Amino acid sequence: MATEAVSAIGSQQFLQLLVAQLQNQDPLNPVSDKEFISQLTALNTLESLNNLNVSFAQMLRLQQLTQGASLLGKTIEYLPPGGTLTTGTVEAITVQNGQFILTVGSTQVPLDQVQTVR
Repeated sequence: MATEAVSAIGSQQFLQLLVAQLQNQDPLNPVSDKEFISQLTALNTLESLNNLNVSFAQMLRLQQLTQGASLLGKTIEYLPPGGTLTTGTVEAITVQNGQFILTVGSTQVPLDQVQTVR
């Protein structure tokens, strides 16, 4: 419940809100220890999830790079949009806008167009 609300804002914004809450709290009715600990726990959970997402993204990129590298020198069949099934040998692999692109002759082939690898 608190984590869902925190995930909608960044950790820096959350800290700013927490500091503002502490500065403007009623001295006769301060924030309870339990509520404060709950808010800090939500912040810690948010940061942990962000770190986990970064790690997963790096792992996915490494896996894609490994798969792409294994295609070098292989003969593939690919289907360009609106085209016909074409065969060629992968000569190079590049990354453009986070997407792996295979070079087959003079054609740039996105990985998602590959139909068969021989």
